[in-house]
Amino acid sequence: MPITPNRDQFAALAATAASDDAPVVMLNLLKFKDVATGGRSGAASYNRYGDSVSRMVEERGGQILWSGRVDQVLIGDEAANGWDAIALVQYPSRQAFLDMVSDDTYLKTHEHREGGLADTVLLACTPRPTGVPPT
Repeated sequence: MPITPNRDQFAALAATAASDDAPVVMLNLLKFKDVATGGRSGAASYNRYGDSVSRMVEERGGQILWSGRVDQVLIGDEAANGWDAIALVQYPSRQAFLDMVSDDTYLKTHEHREGGLADTVLLACTPRPTGVPPT
């Protein structure tokens, strides 16, 4: 499974960032490798990445809204939803996110993310305006 966006996905995010400077929340669905590159657990490798990235997010005006482990599938196919953890990370804009993931410091720590994850989904989410029903 892909751990990084493909060219089209990255280009679409960049195109949206050019015209939308609103805050964005990234929903991270995470499945860890049993054993990561380098011999540690996938969760330990990803946590090493997470510790570094938390600081980078805050330096850009963002924040980790919530993170935790997944312990039950209430609705849906359990086999298709075998995520180990999720995280909700808010950035002041899509451009702030793009700036972070393009930074050399981020690129150096990204190896721990790639080494620790077996699968992931990253969804960019926009808050719904107050009083507007979901579409």
